[in-house]
Amino acid sequence: MLFQWEIGRQAPERIEEGFWRMARSDKNVRALANQLFESTVEGHAELDALVAEHAQNWRLERMAVIDRAILRMAACELRAGKTPPKVVLNEALELAKTFSSQEAASFVNGVLDAMLKALAKK
Repeated sequence: MLFQWEIGRQAPERIEEGFWRMARSDKNVRALANQLFESTVEGHAELDALVAEHAQNWRLERMAVIDRAILRMAACELRAGKTPPKVVLNEALELAKTFSSQEAASFVNGVLDAMLKALAKK
């Protein structure tokens, strides 16, 4: 959903509707996915600033769309503090390996590790 939003910037409700027509999931997973998607979209400007701050020598525009979406979503989860940080990092790495590349997983890990260290200092 985040990838689709990034490409077309459609209303989140429209993207969710189309996504869930094709994907199947139980009610709880669907609710969690929608909440995370909506929170990430809503806070994308702040999340982009957070990602850019920790992605040394990388501008957001140069990042692959899927990598940017993964980083935004993970940053959103880390800021919310509801999911253990190690779980957020592991899930982000798995998403990068599955939907991007092995190299992307290393990049995502580096950015999120720097972000996590900075958040822990606060």
